[in-house]
Amino acid sequence: MRKYISIVLGILIIVASVYIVKAMVANNQKPQRKAKKIVKTVFIDIVENKDIPITINANGNLVAKNKIEIFSEVQGILQTTSKEFKPGTSYRKGQVILKINNEEHYANLQAQKSNLYNAITSIMPDIRLDYPVEYKKWQNYLSSFDFDKTTPKLPEMNSEKEKFFISGRNIYTTYYNVKNMEVRLNKYIIRAPYNGILTDALVNPGSLVRQGQKLGEFINPSVYEMEVAINANYIDLLKKGNTVKVQTLDNSKTWNGKIIRVNGKVDQTSQTVKAFIQVDGKDLKEGMYLEANLVAKKEKNAYEMPRKLLVNNESVFVLKDSVLDLVKVNAVYFKDKTVVIKGLENGTKVLSKSVPGAYAGMAVKVFSKNAKEN
Repeated sequence: MRKYISIVLGILIIVASVYIVKAMVANNQKPQRKAKKIVKTVFIDIVENKDIPITINANGNLVAKNKIEIFSEVQGILQTTSKEFKPGTSYRKGQVILKINNEEHYANLQAQKSNLYNAITSIMPDIRLDYPVEYKKWQNYLSSFDFDKTTPKLPEMNSEKEKFFISGRNIYTTYYNVKNMEVRLNKYIIRAPYNGILTDALVNPGSLVRQGQKLGEFINPSVYEMEVAINANYIDLLKKGNTVKVQTLDNSKTWNGKIIRVNGKVDQTSQTVKAFIQVDGKDLKEGMYLEANLVAKKEKNAYEMPRKLLVNNESVFVLKDSVLDLVKVNAVYFKDKTVVIKGLENGTKVLSKSVPGAYAGMAVKVFSKNAKEN
């Protein structure tokens, strides 16, 4: 009897335990809530097609249009002048930039002039006897001969006989030796070819200057050229005289320039063409790195938008009845941050900011300032 009672009690205990466990599990289960449907807010722009200028961006350094490297054609000691030969020194056209001691060369020139004068003097008796008609002009030549001035041109020969006579006395050789030395004498003084400024100075007064030695660099700081490399695909769009906007990389300063030359050769490695832009204006310095915006052409009936909004370089998201739709467009020109597209009708609502996870058919709502304020 006791055995049956134990069995019944065990069964009751097991049943009670199962019931208690089910009750505890049921109490821990929370009622399932229905997930709220999230509708993202989007920003839109209204498409307004118009003529959009296609600009080509290129960078380059400024180089003075008028620029010379100063070299010495003679040898001697560099002398001091009225202005210091230092970078930043400005000169007006014709002012002396450099002066090299020419005393030795000047003495040799005077000696050569004396030889010419003596050679002509020595043949005067023969000219008087053999060419009496020509005597007067040679007399006048000697009278006008001034050792401190440029040697005058020899008189014109009126006959072959007279020409042979003068040549046989070595007059021509001596004369042209003198003229050669006079030309060389002028090279001891270097003058400014135009108003400009010294940008480099490699010698100091008192130092020995050798023939062929570079002495400095001189530029005209009023006009500059900028060399830029343009994609060869746009070579037909580049025209001499086209206006160019030139600016600093931070857009703090802007100047107007124009295309003055376009190279007819395409670089085989980069497939670019060199274009040269002339720029003048205030605050320009040689060596400045600037950006040029060349207006190549105008794309008619087009729309410009941020480049990051273009999907796979062929589609954009538009808004139709609070639902996004993916529409194919024709991307005609890519800029650094924007893209010029065609194919959208005026009044189309297009996304102005990217939406993470956007897809065609996605329900959205348009951002409203009034809603935000409320």
